[in-house]
Amino acid sequence: MNYRQQHTPNLASTVQMCQFWSGHVDALERHLSANTWALAAVTLVLIAYPVARLVIPAILHGIALPDMVRTVLNLI
Repeated sequence: MNYRQQHTPNLASTVQMCQFWSGHVDALERHLSANTWALAAVTLVLIAYPVARLVIPAILHGIALPDMVRTVLNLI
């Protein structure tokens, strides 16, 4: 058995990992209050908004885009 075969996940380990993760998520849903979930959602929005508003357009403008696409992006 070589290094790659030793660390390649098989279907059974993938299913076990999904079940393990699902159990942890279910435990979080049972033990966290609605206020905690609301705070997490607001925090996620506060982080995602600047990324969507600043970083993504900067990446798109850094890529060579046709002038028509640049005009549409500037109008948005």
